[in-house]
Amino acid sequence: MKTTTALLAAITFVTACSTAFALYSVDDKGDWPKSWPAELEPLRKQARTLIGPLAAHRHYAIPFTKREEFEAAWPHILKVKSKGGPLLLVRGPNFFLEQKTAGVVVHCPPEGQHNNPATPEAPINSTNVRDRYLYMTYIELVVDGQIVDLNRIPLPADTPIVDERFKDGPKK
Repeated sequence: MKTTTALLAAITFVTACSTAFALYSVDDKGDWPKSWPAELEPLRKQARTLIGPLAAHRHYAIPFTKREEFEAAWPHILKVKSKGGPLLLVRGPNFFLEQKTAGVVVHCPPEGQHNNPATPEAPINSTNVRDRYLYMTYIELVVDGQIVDLNRIPLPADTPIVDERFKDGPKK
């Protein structure tokens, strides 16, 4: 009886874990559109692509380990953002970056669904920033203060900037 109970518990646990991981399809390279700036091409190898969780929203996670590499790529990363799309400032570790603490996540709508279908030039009316810009390409910048240092990079003047670095209090 104890063996059967343990076996059922193990099967339930494995099923629950595989369901959680199945929310996203993951590709261990940056599979972003060829139309993005050519200067981002060398970053494809270190990036990864996640599609999901429910709709086919695309998330391109680019971790950085060298400040110079990030600063060289930053102006080109900004070019892929939708007009009016925000820049979110967050702290690591970051889910999309496999718990790394410095990098960029470019969040994109499902293919062919750029901007809110109801009002193509306006964000969705929501207080949750990620829901609000669901149909825009926006950037999540994972700031660590060393590799990604806000004192060393220009932030675009025509972009809503949402600082979530201290939203949940200090990280331990």
